[in-house]
Amino acid sequence: MEQDAAKKKFIGSNYFYFLIGFAFGMVILTVYGIYSSKKNVPPGKDSVLYNSGQIPNRIELPPIPDRLNFAGERVPMENFEVKERIEREFLVNAYWYSATILGLQRANRWFPVIEPILKKYKIPDDFKFIPLIESNLTNAVSPAGAVGYWQITEDIAKKYGLEVNDEVDERYNVEKSTEAACKYILDAYSKFKSWTLAAASFNMGINGTVNQLERQKAKDYYNLVLSDETSRYVPRLVAVKEISLHPEKYGYYLKPSELYQPLKVHFIMIDSPVENWADFAAERGINYKILKYFNPWLRDISLTNKKKKIYEIKMPDKGTIEMIKDE
Repeated sequence: MEQDAAKKKFIGSNYFYFLIGFAFGMVILTVYGIYSSKKNVPPGKDSVLYNSGQIPNRIELPPIPDRLNFAGERVPMENFEVKERIEREFLVNAYWYSATILGLQRANRWFPVIEPILKKYKIPDDFKFIPLIESNLTNAVSPAGAVGYWQITEDIAKKYGLEVNDEVDERYNVEKSTEAACKYILDAYSKFKSWTLAAASFNMGINGTVNQLERQKAKDYYNLVLSDETSRYVPRLVAVKEISLHPEKYGYYLKPSELYQPLKVHFIMIDSPVENWADFAAERGINYKILKYFNPWLRDISLTNKKKKIYEIKMPDKGTIEMIKDE
């Protein structure tokens, strides 16, 4: 019995020292973790959302302004349901690091192309964020068959003057698809007299928007019961706009050299058939891959062009991209 009592006493004392040691170790690890997480924080910043690949030292709600607008139309932040929708999109997009960084990089290249076209049609500059949320400025293809930066369906493309066939699909042409999008937006604004509803209709269609307004006897976007996708659409535009305009406020510190630069290009006009685009490219000092990169709307190796239509072929300025020569 005495041996058992001594054994228990020995085990108890060792367990006590083990707990003391474990607690001390946890304190050391915590202090080291705080020190490590702060080493790469930009000067004067106590907390950032993204910290050189490390876990942020503090995860908190992104800063959300009390006053927000889309295309000059006020967002009713006093409505708690609207505020929570906006808050969700700030959370998703501020903490979606990879997509947000890529969007910022690509916007530096493509917004200078899109902005003048919006201005030409007298459409608010905020609409440039639609292709950012639709495709993250890539020539994406949706499961429903919507294509390009603006995610335009074939019927809408043809309605607004885009050519879509086996040889040419101008939804992949940034300039032409932006022109078509502008015509659609102007039609929507003419119908609703609201830029916010015009933006929402880009997601659910003009007829769909009309039906919902009449069915629900509502007059504005924020008072409509909508599908999850459409109810998030304008709040996402608002959040992405704010993050894009003030990236450092949300922890994004991209150097100018890390942003994608606008492409230096010129155009060649053609009004005849092209038997082989690879030969066409080679005759002009580039290869087929480069030709396709600058003209993704060319969907086949040749162009019939029986109607002698004039096409603008985008070409890189000399010295701006290295040609990989095939031996």
